[in-house]
Amino acid sequence: MKNKSNQITIVYLLTALFAVIVFHKLSLRHATFANFRIYSFAKDIIFVVLTGITYRYILSKNENRNHSIFKKLKESNDEIKESNEKYDIVAKATSDTIWDWKIQEDKIFWNKGIKNIFGYDENQVGNSSAWWFGNIHPEDSIKMSIKLYSFIEQKTENWQDEYRFKCSDNSYKYVLDRGFLLKDENGKAIRMIGSLQDVTKQKEEELRLKLLETVILQTKDAIIITEASFNNRKLPKIIYVNPAFTVMTGYTSNEIIGKSPDILKAPNTPLDDIKKIINSINKSEESLIETICYRKNKEEFWLHFSMIPIYNSENELSHWISIQRDISEEKKQEKEKEQLIKELTQNNKDLKQFSYITSHNLRAPISNLTGLLNLIEDIKIEDPELTEILDGFNKSTQQLNETINDLTKVMVIKDNASIQKEAVTLKEVFENIFNQLTFQINLYKPSLKLNFGEVSVLNVNKSYIESILLNLLTNSIKYRSEDRTLQITISAIQIDNSVILTFRDNGIGIDLERNKDKIFGLYQRFHNYPDSKGLGLYLVKSQVEAMGGTIEIKSEVNKGTTFTLTFKN
Repeated sequence: MKNKSNQITIVYLLTALFAVIVFHKLSLRHATFANFRIYSFAKDIIFVVLTGITYRYILSKNENRNHSIFKKLKESNDEIKESNEKYDIVAKATSDTIWDWKIQEDKIFWNKGIKNIFGYDENQVGNSSAWWFGNIHPEDSIKMSIKLYSFIEQKTENWQDEYRFKCSDNSYKYVLDRGFLLKDENGKAIRMIGSLQDVTKQKEEELRLKLLETVILQTKDAIIITEASFNNRKLPKIIYVNPAFTVMTGYTSNEIIGKSPDILKAPNTPLDDIKKIINSINKSEESLIETICYRKNKEEFWLHFSMIPIYNSENELSHWISIQRDISEEKKQEKEKEQLIKELTQNNKDLKQFSYITSHNLRAPISNLTGLLNLIEDIKIEDPELTEILDGFNKSTQQLNETINDLTKVMVIKDNASIQKEAVTLKEVFENIFNQLTFQINLYKPSLKLNFGEVSVLNVNKSYIESILLNLLTNSIKYRSEDRTLQITISAIQIDNSVILTFRDNGIGIDLERNKDKIFGLYQRFHNYPDSKGLGLYLVKSQVEAMGGTIEIKSEVNKGTTFTLTFKN
């Protein structure tokens, strides 16, 4: 800078001296006043030198002042630059988006946080308050606008509000907006500077905690929170109980907080339960316990509770949470249930014994009656009424004998959890059945079709399968239609490891809409036949299930019935 002042001064001196010399040369053409011209030239030289010195002084002084001003401007710019850098760093560190709103011009400036936090590029950001308010969640916009403009009108300096602000991907973040108002000398609001802080995580955590608090307060289960370690050889101190705990025990939070759960211990609380609690605390393990406790009024009750260890961020045990429930009523019902099962088991045994005794005691009189009826057959009776009475008596005796035999079979099936199975030839089974029904088959001449395909052997109980097929075949003959020839089709197929045995007839059928739930019931009759006992299908189903099989029925009135039996082979 000094070199530049010297250069300007030298240029000035040279230019001025040149002008003086030129002027002096021109004046030499006139000889008059020669001494005066020499004096004038000397005076001009002196004047030029003095003015050069003066000019140099003035330039030097101005240079010093300009240098000082330039230095201050540079320092100021450096400070501004450093301040802006700190400003951006602080904005990043605090997750803040800074905004600067010139209220009168309605111009608003956003810092880099609008990109970093909300994802907006520079060309997506508006420069007026309309863009700002337009990105506030519709549910929050009106409330926030009213509060902001009320704040400006009141002319207070500090303002803050919480609302949801839209991101570039159309999602919303919760923000805490804080602003500072600047005013002119007349107190008029001219500028407002503020920051949007992303508080989404805090807000979500707040909402989650509020929800958890609601659950804890509203749940019917009692909840206790205790310290982590023992307290003077007692269980850890209680630091929180919910209202349900007060309802269950009678102790209010003021009465129980700071005390040990030992206060609930009853004189007959099992020692093993106490050891289990202590062991769980020592090992920091979760556990479930049922034990006897006392309420505040010394009333005894059964308590089911869990002990759950809670760890802090450093994985250190900080608390225990216990979720508790009064199960006194359940224990009472369980005890009553056990007593009822015990009584029912005994009654079942007594009833079974009575059935065996009754069956055994009835067999001797029925055998005697059958023998007497056989003797009477050899006696010629001429009285037709007496003959009819004896025939009816004979039929009733036979039916009673069959009923006792069927009941005995049912009791044997129900009394045996497992039965012996063997490989049974289907052909042999049906030969035995047809031999037993020779009279009925010859009398009614049904059309019989047997189709066993590749299935020749069943792994079943021989007596049961013969009884099942005999019952089904007897029912088909008994409940045949008088309008058409009875047709009976029996088929067997094997699918994977199962054999499906199908028994179909074209008899009078059963109304399943009315009787579906009663088909296999005990003493269920679906037709008005005098010799129907209502035991056949019940016995069939019992025998099928005893062998691990299933039975299904399809039937239509006046069209026929189909039974499908499935056995594991």
